[in-house]
Amino acid sequence: MAVGASSAWAGTMLAVVRPVVSARTWLAVIHLVVGWFTGLVVFGIVVVAIPVGLVLLPFALAGAPILWVVVVLSRLYARAERSRFALMLDVRIPDPATGRPRAARWWQRLRQRLTAAETWKQLGYALLRLPLSTVQMTLVIGVWAIALAMIALPGYNGILPRGSTILGGHAPLAAAEAAALAAGGLILLLAAPQLTRGLAISDVAVTRLLLGPPRADLRARIGELELSRARVVDSAEAERRRIERDLHDGAQQRLVALAMDLGRARARFADDDPEAARAILDQAHAGAKEALVELRNLVRGVHPPVLTDRGLDAALSGLAALSPVPVSVRVDAAPRPPASVEAIAYFVVAEALTNVAKHARATRAVVSVDRRGDTLSVVIRDDGIGGADPRGQGLSGLADRVAGVDGRLTVDSPAGAGTVIEVELPCGS
Repeated sequence: MAVGASSAWAGTMLAVVRPVVSARTWLAVIHLVVGWFTGLVVFGIVVVAIPVGLVLLPFALAGAPILWVVVVLSRLYARAERSRFALMLDVRIPDPATGRPRAARWWQRLRQRLTAAETWKQLGYALLRLPLSTVQMTLVIGVWAIALAMIALPGYNGILPRGSTILGGHAPLAAAEAAALAAGGLILLLAAPQLTRGLAISDVAVTRLLLGPPRADLRARIGELELSRARVVDSAEAERRRIERDLHDGAQQRLVALAMDLGRARARFADDDPEAARAILDQAHAGAKEALVELRNLVRGVHPPVLTDRGLDAALSGLAALSPVPVSVRVDAAPRPPASVEAIAYFVVAEALTNVAKHARATRAVVSVDRRGDTLSVVIRDDGIGGADPRGQGLSGLADRVAGVDGRLTVDSPAGAGTVIEVELPCGS
């Protein structure tokens, strides 16, 4: 009974003390302190650059480049801050510009950047970071320092120059008073993690407001993800039915016919008619080769082993070798994307090349795969008759598959000018 009581007491004490030494608590402390230093640097640059840019603006727009640098710096700082929150607090703040169509011309992109609400929110965040972090860092360092000083008071109280601590001009503290202050410091120390995490939570709220997407955009994004998930489920179900249909109507029927032909050949041998048996065996051999071709094509559309073993370059080269239309392949996908992204890229290229062979009347096709940071870009071009309908069953199915990993698929297919299919797949780790 005593052992159980002591274990329960030890468990309670451990639960009380654990937040003080928790990695989450100290990551939050580091986060709040680092925020002050980064805010100081950016605040100094912005506060100096904006007035200089505004003063020079009337002189042949000499201040415009300075103001533009401030806008770019605030955007880069916002991106760095999102990464800091993800690293220190494990909080992901989406970029409000993610998924937004990018203008084609530079002046359109400039106007889009200057008129976007997040640009001015990012600039406001760059100015707010320093005063906000000053308050946060003062509170968090003050609470931890005062708590530790009060706890250590009995240890250094007697070795001070006057023999004790003197508070507010009063007499030196007695040992009992020092012990009481130490007990208060212990209580403050146990409360310090809660204050630290509360400041971190408030910091997250402010940053979400200024650097994250608006709530309406988040609701729209959630709805879009729910819709894409439903489309992926439907696409997977349609793919399963297609495989079942191809197996039942194609390879299975050919294997049944092969078994029947072999049975007839065996009967002919029994009847001493080798010529008829040879003809039936030739027919069975041709049927077996056709069944193998159908099975190979079916497996190729699912997930070939070469994709897992050697990656997209080898797998897409195999697709190009089997295509009746000449296809050139260029792959630069280092570092290697995740397996799910590779599978979707392979499936898109396989379906696109199948459509080129069946419908495009093309003389050649080009497949390009490039990885740019956390995005895998896949482009399939042909010189066929064009006129592909993005809402058709094949291309819409590809779009559904791509949407399942939050990717984008665009089709440019003017009549008589060939078809270009561009796919962007996120492949960040």
